[in-house]
Amino acid sequence: MTIEEHIEELRAELNNMLDAAERREIEAELQLAQADLAVMLAEQEGVIEVEPPF
Repeated sequence: MTIEEHIEELRAELNNMLDAAERREIEAELQLAQADLAVMLAEQEGVIEVEPPF
């Protein structure tokens, strides 16, 4: 599964979730997945360095 597919799956789960506690967990997981995707795209585009600064 790609990160994009994972994000879409989490969005679908979020739309169907009624329980507040589970909704918060899915929202947090979705935010992490979106951040991972943003980092991956920035690395691919050369916007950020993959190597640590030290």
